[in-house]
Amino acid sequence: MDTTTSLTADVIVLGFGKGGKTAAHVLANAGKRIILIEQSEDMYGGTCPNVGCIPTKMLVHYSNSRRLEDAAQEFFASSIEGVRKLTSAGRAANFKAIDSKELATVITGKARFVDPHTVAVGEGKDEITVTGSTILINTGSEPIVPPIDGIEASENLVSSSDLTRLQKLPEHLVIIGGGYLGLEFASIYRHFGSEVTVLEAADRLLPKEDEDVAAVAAEILAGDGITLITGSLADRIEDVDGGTTVTYIKDGVSHAVRGDAVLPATGRKPATDGLNLEAAGVETTSRGAVVVDEHLRTTQPHIFALGDVNGGPQFTYISLDDARVVLDQLLGDGKRSVKDRVAVPKTVFITPPLATVGLTEREARARGLNIKVAREKVANIVALRRTYTVEETRGVMKFILDADTDLILGAAILSIDAQEVINLVSLAIQQGVTATTLHNGIYTHPSTTEVFNEIFTKIVS
Repeated sequence: MDTTTSLTADVIVLGFGKGGKTAAHVLANAGKRIILIEQSEDMYGGTCPNVGCIPTKMLVHYSNSRRLEDAAQEFFASSIEGVRKLTSAGRAANFKAIDSKELATVITGKARFVDPHTVAVGEGKDEITVTGSTILINTGSEPIVPPIDGIEASENLVSSSDLTRLQKLPEHLVIIGGGYLGLEFASIYRHFGSEVTVLEAADRLLPKEDEDVAAVAAEILAGDGITLITGSLADRIEDVDGGTTVTYIKDGVSHAVRGDAVLPATGRKPATDGLNLEAAGVETTSRGAVVVDEHLRTTQPHIFALGDVNGGPQFTYISLDDARVVLDQLLGDGKRSVKDRVAVPKTVFITPPLATVGLTEREARARGLNIKVAREKVANIVALRRTYTVEETRGVMKFILDADTDLILGAAILSIDAQEVINLVSLAIQQGVTATTLHNGIYTHPSTTEVFNEIFTKIVS
């Protein structure tokens, strides 16, 4: 006898990430019948509150709070427990916020398309089929495991998710990849007390940033005791005597480093495996990203893709803005587009954090723009007393200005509070606020925003 359960909805949401859950909230409140399907009860709320932004930044806070007298292992275990409590509470709150709505239901299980309007969850007698007029794909991304000999067999391989849940502090963490994720965990675990080695294939760290800014970041990381090996290509991984040896090639010569935990941090890919998108007639790129237009519609007009799965910038706040675009299509006038985005900021949460927005000096000069550059080491900015009050004067601030219009073209802020100040700079770029206006602003004291009172002194009119 066929015991398959069949359900219908106005909107099916695949994945509990920021974009999907935001859209689900609004659509349910607007009177739409919503069914949200999440493959794991450990991921209610999405990557950010469970294994991404929130737990990692909490670990940044904990690791920087460790005192010399704190025993490393005990302090680390206590910190991980603090993260566990926060993420557990967050999952419960996220689930309740959706499932308690009269018009919304959460189903836990792996979904796959049956046809353009139908998805199935589960197998056999437990299978549930859900049919919807509109479908939102919000399945996020997953770590890329690089093709390194022996990597699949290693028992000491850890993911970024694992590093927010480990019970034992690694003595030596080897990180393959010096991008945002790799550097954040390098900084976190070094401050907890682990020995940390970063293997980066590029000739220098942060190759997309200006060399002078990247050099200061590398200096800070190295000063914290992190071993940075650039121009290195991991070649083989082998477990030996309870540890793991990572062999790498640098300048044509083979070297090796031994650790008890290895993190491949070489990027993430859209999580589309197993969705059976072919049955829905939804096209993907060669990297597996769902193909979308500027309004985030897929090759099926009633199916949208939000967040990392569509191949866009992998930030939670981009997924949130994706939800705004989709909601404008479903409930608004349909004019909002991803092309509306200007000067989107980003931050790598090393200590102190590095936040950037807009053009680098290299990019501005390559475009032939007439620019002025304001750059200063944080320790040399007299007005910036906030850095002295918290005893963190490392870093550099750099602003690229249009010499003809006095408008800000870009900025790199490597300093305490960088993740906050960069949002003001982003807003200034978006709204056409000049450097002179920022320079003449009145800011609270002591605060990091006071940098604008001084850093533009020599170059504004």
